[in-house]
Amino acid sequence: MRSVSTNPESAPTGPADEQGAPIGVHMRKGPLRPGQRVQLTDRKGKPSTITLQRGGEWHTHQGVLRHDTMIGQPEGIVVANDAGHEYQVLRPLLNDFVLSMPRGATVVYPKDSAQIVQVADVFPGAHVIEAGVGSGALSLSLLRAVGDHGTVHSYERREDFAEIARGNVEAFFGQPHPGWKVLVGDMQEQVPHQESAGAADRVVLDMLAPWECLDAVRHVLAPGGVWVSYVATVTQLSRLAEAIRASGAFTEPEAHETMLRTWHLDGLAVRPDHRMVAHTGFLLSARRLADDQTPLQLKKREKQSEVTTEDMQAWLPEDAAWDEETLKRRTVTGRKARKAAAHSQKLAEAARGADDPAPSQEPSQDTVQDTVQDTVQDAAQDTADTAETGRGPRGGAVEQEET
Repeated sequence: MRSVSTNPESAPTGPADEQGAPIGVHMRKGPLRPGQRVQLTDRKGKPSTITLQRGGEWHTHQGVLRHDTMIGQPEGIVVANDAGHEYQVLRPLLNDFVLSMPRGATVVYPKDSAQIVQVADVFPGAHVIEAGVGSGALSLSLLRAVGDHGTVHSYERREDFAEIARGNVEAFFGQPHPGWKVLVGDMQEQVPHQESAGAADRVVLDMLAPWECLDAVRHVLAPGGVWVSYVATVTQLSRLAEAIRASGAFTEPEAHETMLRTWHLDGLAVRPDHRMVAHTGFLLSARRLADDQTPLQLKKREKQSEVTTEDMQAWLPEDAAWDEETLKRRTVTGRKARKAAAHSQKLAEAARGADDPAPSQEPSQDTVQDTVQDTVQDAAQDTADTAETGRGPRGGAVEQEET
């Protein structure tokens, strides 16, 4: 197992951090600086995200926009390129960052991340265990929620995914987060050795078979702590709920999904938009009971018939069936992951220099021509896969995004 962690003593600090402000504030406030990301929106409402650099240029079929016209300016300005096309300039919000950042695995979308933080009641100063880091989208929301004095320990099986997540987190905060540690390995194997019993306030899982981690969650979660799992299918939801009930260590599990619908606003023409973000996954939550306690059996209406073990086995297959090949999940190739990791590390390097308002050196000709446009590298492939299957790699519908 390899640990990819942050040392608070060696982490660089921005101007805001030196004044005692929360980590990452210098990336969110003040004039625009080199290394920061900005979102440019044209008159058609199409956003594009770029990373600012001195002497840099953003080339499109509509002309060239020079980065220096934005550096040092407040966000919210309107700038024009050399052909006169205007763009509105704003820093991207967290949900914008997530949808445009480099990725290996499919991200937990903002609507689900927000619900996870709410359902789990993640609070400042909390110690959170996360498993299934992917590209780091959920890690960003958890780190924001725990604040400067909280900690998030993230477990990820694939080292290349851990590198992508580390780059994305550093790019967002402008520096390594001192409360975050990424551990490469299986959670169910590593948690008993890495974490003290009852050390975690919250546990958040995003994986194919979360019931395999039940013993690890029972070990690390403090009495009263909240366990939230993100699953994509009804069979996963049912199996996990029955495993939690059978353990006798948690309260009655609760499940829900979130559907997000935007509205069209144009004078008196006010109506729902024709498209919406519907099912992406289910959230199942339960709370840890104190040791040697038996959960209360909730009163329910009498059932017409009892569910037998044979019924459950027919509905929920053996563990051998819960693998990516059997479920025909689209896997992420090593080449794609390495490409995303290199991209995220490049963004992180640029963001770490965003606290220096003065140019360190004259940009090279290659640097001037490189626009560093932060678009999803595999968007075309994802679109093709979605058009062919209609489903995302998690099994849920794919959210449409613009970069």
